[in-house]
Amino acid sequence: MGRGDLTDEQWAVLELLLPKGTRAGRPPVWPRRKLIDGIRFRVRTGVPWRDVPIGYGPWNRVYDLARRWQRDGTWHRVLTRLQSLADAKGAITWDLSVDSTV
Repeated sequence: MGRGDLTDEQWAVLELLLPKGTRAGRPPVWPRRKLIDGIRFRVRTGVPWRDVPIGYGPWNRVYDLARRWQRDGTWHRVLTRLQSLADAKGAITWDLSVDSTV
């Protein structure tokens, strides 16, 4: 597990919020957890997609998952659910401060 990869506790929460696969047949070669860690690696470091380490899966599979879920709104739904869970636990402070200085 890499330094910035999801912990088992984080994955347990996130896995419940992800869409279920509907394809029949062989299981995927690369588990979602690895692909999502690859997406997080790319976002965290800013490297080009082709430079995502192969340990996270082929770069084009990582990219495909990120783009597919961006287009169908999965990331937005997951973020909203995670925010509502954190808000219910009192982990988010929704204070807003508006200041006119630059």
